[in-house]
Amino acid sequence: MKNISLPIRYGFVTGIVLIAYFLLLDLFGKSTNPVYSFFNAAITAFGIYEVIYISKIKSPATFTYVEGFKNGIITGFVATVAFTIFFLVYATEVNDMFVDQLLQTVKRNFDIDVGIVTFIVAIMGFATTVVSALTVMQLFKNSNNMLSK
Repeated sequence: MKNISLPIRYGFVTGIVLIAYFLLLDLFGKSTNPVYSFFNAAITAFGIYEVIYISKIKSPATFTYVEGFKNGIITGFVATVAFTIFFLVYATEVNDMFVDQLLQTVKRNFDIDVGIVTFIVAIMGFATTVVSALTVMQLFKNSNNMLSK
């Protein structure tokens, strides 16, 4: 359990930062513009970077690609689940017109309910997690290249 506690903690912190960013956007009336969701990937990637960096610092001799990738995936999945739960509560209880406002921003006549939008938010978060974990691990993997003299 000790090995998994670090990515879970970083996952919750990353999820809280994602929620704070969403609320900040909502404060300025920009939460219905999908363009601003691209910064969610940067927040998630930074949280994954930090947990992998700390994992490598704590045990550099035993650090492996698989361990770093696993920690990144756990961090991103916990952050995604936390944000998705918040999003569902926000879109149904706090601002029940949010999905309608979001669809008006896209300027399409879709017949979509909050469940589908929440599912899309979760899938986007999981996809961002996998891509970010793979990308960040390129910085931390051990190279097997030989130095030529």
